[in-house]
Amino acid sequence: MGEHVSDELMAKARRESLRWFLLFVLEKCTQDVGANEAQLRYMIAGAQGLQDVHRAEIRKELQYLYERELIHLDYGDHIPHWHAKLTRVGIDVAQHTTPCEAGIARPPKDWTI
Repeated sequence: MGEHVSDELMAKARRESLRWFLLFVLEKCTQDVGANEAQLRYMIAGAQGLQDVHRAEIRKELQYLYERELIHLDYGDHIPHWHAKLTRVGIDVAQHTTPCEAGIARPPKDWTI
């Protein structure tokens, strides 16, 4: 039973961390133009060490951020790659100027950056 709980906690931590990494990358690297899922995967895999992150995983977390109104999301059958861009609220969450609700593993603000 302990191993099952540990696996669930690890999966939760990964989901919530990936959500934060997506917001962080969109704010730091692509705030004005956004990025497509392939670009996001590349940046997250390289910078955050999540080489095993999959397209479906990124799409799931982008959908989550979209439903929370933190990103604009352009997707559908007519678009080969989903494209995300921060909303005003998403920028505020990424820049630590507004509280972050549960579900996103936003670290404390590092005021030295």
